Amino acid sequence: MNRWRLQASTLRKWEGTLFISPWIFGFFAFVAFPLAFSLYMSFHRVKVTVSGIETVPNGVEYYREILFADGGLLYDSLIPFLREAIVMIPIILIFSLMVAILLNQRFWGRTLFRVIFFLPVIFSSGQIIMEFISQGEGQLAFVESLRINYFIMEYVPASWADPINHVINSFVLVLWYSGVQILIFLAGRQTISSSVYEAARIDGADPWNTFWKITLPGLVPFIFLNMIFTVIDLFTFPTNPIISKVTTANYGLSSALAWIYFVIVLAFIGVVLLVFSRVDKAFGPKR
Repeated sequence: MNRWRLQASTLRKWEGTLFISPWIFGFFAFVAFPLAFSLYMSFHRVKVTVSGIETVPNGVEYYREILFADGGLLYDSLIPFLREAIVMIPIILIFSLMVAILLNQRFWGRTLFRVIFFLPVIFSSGQIIMEFISQGEGQLAFVESLRINYFIMEYVPASWADPINHVINSFVLVLWYSGVQILIFLAGRQTISSSVYEAARIDGADPWNTFWKITLPGLVPFIFLNMIFTVIDLFTFPTNPIISKVTTANYGLSSALAWIYFVIVLAFIGVVLLVFSRVDKAFGPKR
């Protein structure tokens, strides 16, 4: 028996290695060298000539310039964007969770509605989203009539009012980008056995209690997965101001900015991991 368990464990490890091997190959074949070379360029002055690429050691000068000498290159754009992300993440998660629960119900045309919610992920590109935003197509119709923007500007601190208004002005597009999150929540909802809900109904639990005591605790791992995905998606969003500042005019400066931004993204993900660990500990006894 112990030998069979050992063989089964070894087989699972090989299966996992087999599934992850395409990613490992792709990383070392296409990503590892550009990643290492960008780090190398961030410490050098780079000049592209006819004969090739010339590099002159520059130390941490570019990092000092971005972080201290010219902080506006990073802070003036990044801090408002981080505030927007803090507003957008719960909106996307809550909307995706609600839609996934609705699409999990049995009704006529359910497959069609699932396809409709996922279509924007397939057809939309960065340029299309940018064009929609520039035309003001993402704004909700009642926002202007109810003068919600003016109330926010009057009663919310200015440092938060502008990011919130920017999210409201592109609210439809924010929800439009929730297709993958909806799919993940839908898959997570189907992992919860229907017998658990039947037992809850027999015990007299109403839908509200069922959601808080069965559905939400069962979806905590998928909430965490969607938080990570949403953070990565937002930090590579077409309207990201930091990405727009990365140019080919100065490869060394752009590489340093990209690596600083990478560390900030990792720190943001670290905060998400910390929040998830607290939430998972709270809901752990209910699962």
